[in-house]
Amino acid sequence: MAGIKTNAMRLLDQKEIAYTIHTYDNKDGKIDGVSVAAKINKEPKEVYKTLVAQGPRELYVFIIEVEAELDLKKAAKAAGEKKVEMLPVKDIQNYTGYIRGGCSPLGMKKIYPTFIDQKAEGLEAIVVSAGKIGLQVELAPQDLQQAVNAQFVDLLKA
Repeated sequence: MAGIKTNAMRLLDQKEIAYTIHTYDNKDGKIDGVSVAAKINKEPKEVYKTLVAQGPRELYVFIIEVEAELDLKKAAKAAGEKKVEMLPVKDIQNYTGYIRGGCSPLGMKKIYPTFIDQKAEGLEAIVVSAGKIGLQVELAPQDLQQAVNAQFVDLLKA
């Protein structure tokens, strides 16, 4: 996988944001966040998943810890909507350019309102998908926030 540049990496390069690439073997089919964290020798609380939800007016991107569950009520409140629901998996590629398991918050087809769980703000670095299954990028949460114009908010189920 060395030498591969994804849209997410190109965006970080363009914005001159430092990041580290992590690769993992996905031949075993285990591409869930907890398995990925183990494969790249990171704690699950440092590895974040990208979720795409839809409200009546817009799509939204939520970035949360891989072991956590998105609270849809908190997500809707953050987005200024009465209600949001998860985007069907079959629609992810059409709207983001990415597939399930390789959906990066960086370099999507369009910039959607993006929210990062507030727990990330206190970490030195977090790991998110680089836009391809088998590739992750590690960067400062504040750099991710700046790159996608995100807000840090409480998004997790208690």
